[in-house]
Amino acid sequence: MNLFSLFVFFGTMALAALAQMYVKSMFHKYSRVSGSSGSTGAEAAAEILRRNGIHNVGIFEHQGFLGDHYDPRHKRLVLSSDVYHGRSLSALGVAAHEAGHAIQHKNAYFPLHLRMAAVGATQFASQVVMWLPLLGMASGIGTSTFWLMLMALGWGVIMAFNLVTLPVEYDASRRAKEMLARLGLVRTAEEGVGVARVLNAAALTYVAAFITSLAYMLMYLLPLLTGRSRND
Repeated sequence: MNLFSLFVFFGTMALAALAQMYVKSMFHKYSRVSGSSGSTGAEAAAEILRRNGIHNVGIFEHQGFLGDHYDPRHKRLVLSSDVYHGRSLSALGVAAHEAGHAIQHKNAYFPLHLRMAAVGATQFASQVVMWLPLLGMASGIGTSTFWLMLMALGWGVIMAFNLVTLPVEYDASRRAKEMLARLGLVRTAEEGVGVARVLNAAALTYVAAFITSLAYMLMYLLPLLTGRSRND
């Protein structure tokens, strides 16, 4: 493994860890600050959906931490227990963000539909980049041109998916902050700042994922472009 490969491996691990630490720190900080509206995350999400004419999306609770998501296939808005029952700025921000994805789905927001269409290819690419290095080490083909091409292509698909994810996530956060203020679920400037900090911290995890996939794609692509082995 050459110097660039070591930098990519340890650098992206550190980046992902820092992003996760930061989002957890912001979530915990503002989970101790109650919103003056008194609404729970589930109530806020339901109100946002109702005000946007969305009546076919269910809101469900699940156990776990920060596993909140919107499932466009089954039209389910899934909130962790802390968010579902919580009345904090963190709960309001996360719930509104997921409701923002439902609004995107209703409005046929193009980047969301592009991401949905790419899920299958991205899952396949993830399996390729997971198992192909093991095959490369076992068979000794880990620096062949064909192997490098497959790895670069796999990471390229993941990188493209992560790139499309960025506008989807930032737009959902923008919609969340706008709807929380408009509906009076966030009532002061200080509350707005708290919600924004939670959502901005969460967005950094997607930035970190994009940088990681870009770095790995370049790690396998550069030897092909320069004609040199990764072990040179």
